Amino acid sequence: MTEKVRRGSCLCGAVQFDVTGEPITMTYCHCESCRRWVSAPAMGGCLFHSHQVEIVNGKEKLTLFKRTADTGSLRQFCSGCGSALFNEHPDIKLIDIMAVAISDLEFKPKLHTNYAEKIVSFHDGLPKYRDFDPAVGGTGETMPD
Repeated sequence: MTEKVRRGSCLCGAVQFDVTGEPITMTYCHCESCRRWVSAPAMGGCLFHSHQVEIVNGKEKLTLFKRTADTGSLRQFCSGCGSALFNEHPDIKLIDIMAVAISDLEFKPKLHTNYAEKIVSFHDGLPKYRDFDPAVGGTGETMPD
């Protein structure tokens, strides 16, 4: 059986990418860096293995932002329209893709990450990790709503 391939893009359509298969997880991230990057109280992201993501058009339009020299996050956005697209984590070979960038993927978050940094409480019954899910290197410590 062939894995499903979905097309995603930035707002202007200059950057297009394909994702193969299903995300590892879908999450709301509450860290200050993600919140500021997307200008929202939380960032909705879909986590994929790096090998599941392929840029098919507009690679030259992707601009990289690295907040600090030692960060494990490589944030990428479209230089044309400014759409936040990817937060790559090369040390663990994972990529967060903004949930809204993949039009035919229903966003069904399974957890909250970096909930210790939240500015808005979510009362949705999902697990709320102080930092990250233990499956991707977090402590696994949960927090109340």
